[in-house]
Amino acid sequence: MAKTNILDVIMWVVGVLVSLAVGFGMIDKILTVRWIPEIITVIAGWIVVIGIIIGVIIAIVKAVQ
Repeated sequence: MAKTNILDVIMWVVGVLVSLAVGFGMIDKILTVRWIPEIITVIAGWIVVIGIIIGVIIAIVKAVQ
């Protein structure tokens, strides 16, 4: 098992939180992208949220192994 630096863990958690904030902002239509329809932005937000949840699950499974 590889040694993990505490700074790496902190940066990973920060990345997860920022990704979730952006994803939920897009879903709630708070964050928008110019020239892209709102429905596409909402779909992209869901893709971000689902992707980060899958990534967290994979990281936990790898850490347990």
